[in-house]
Amino acid sequence: MNNKPTYLTVKDHSVSGETFQLLYNDELDMLETFPQPKAENLSDYYNSENYISHTDTKRNLFERVYHIVRSISLKRKLKLINAFKSEDKTLLDIGCGTGDFLETAQNDSWQITGIEPNKNARQIANSKTNNSVFEIDHLADLEQNTFDVITLWHVLEHLPNLDMHAKLFKRLLKPNGRLVIAVPNFKSYDAKHYQNFWAAYDVPRHLWHFSKTSISKMFQPQNLKVVKILPMVFDAYYVSLLSEKYKSGWMNPLRAFWIGMQSNQKAKRSKEYSSHIYILKQQDT
Repeated sequence: MNNKPTYLTVKDHSVSGETFQLLYNDELDMLETFPQPKAENLSDYYNSENYISHTDTKRNLFERVYHIVRSISLKRKLKLINAFKSEDKTLLDIGCGTGDFLETAQNDSWQITGIEPNKNARQIANSKTNNSVFEIDHLADLEQNTFDVITLWHVLEHLPNLDMHAKLFKRLLKPNGRLVIAVPNFKSYDAKHYQNFWAAYDVPRHLWHFSKTSISKMFQPQNLKVVKILPMVFDAYYVSLLSEKYKSGWMNPLRAFWIGMQSNQKAKRSKEYSSHIYILKQQDT
């Protein structure tokens, strides 16, 4: 029996039209999607040509904005992992989508491995990365202490078993490696403004909705500590675009830009951006 309080009731706007609850986990300061789809049914909620990370299409304003932002973000992501000054430059990108980040890293002499459960996205990614992208079962075949950097760009919120994956990341990371996690922040201004229309809830594909506290607490048992938090300022704008569509039926770019700008301005004081990048490494013992 579930006894967590309901924070919000949210509709799946993009695929099923079903309604889900967001339950507040007081211990970890995070939200949990309820009910969560059974494992055998979860893939059904990704069966949409509008699921943007599985395609390279540019059919409308939102998709065009997404790809413009992605091209800028790729350069920033590469700069971020290069700053770690890894000796072997071994990279594992989990949930790599169509492989653009892996391709960017590969062109900069990184030894890349990708994991992508979606067959179509994986095929596109493999065409860009010399077949370096695998199904999720391949994670079990990887040797421990292999990777200098493991990245999850808006992926952690999709993983059903957080404890299991936290242990897996710890096993695969080298002792001095970095775990890089980007996730939406339900405490941001744009989340509070749009409420149940906030696109980054994306139920039920997003099973979890994190805060800074939850990310720190979740990885403590694995001795992984958050050493830096970075803002993702573009997220406020394109999340607001899609939120406007869910709320009013069209993207309303001027209104979306205004809300995105307000969110980033307020976050300069509150430090609660629409999305954050968390950099974790092993604590000294």
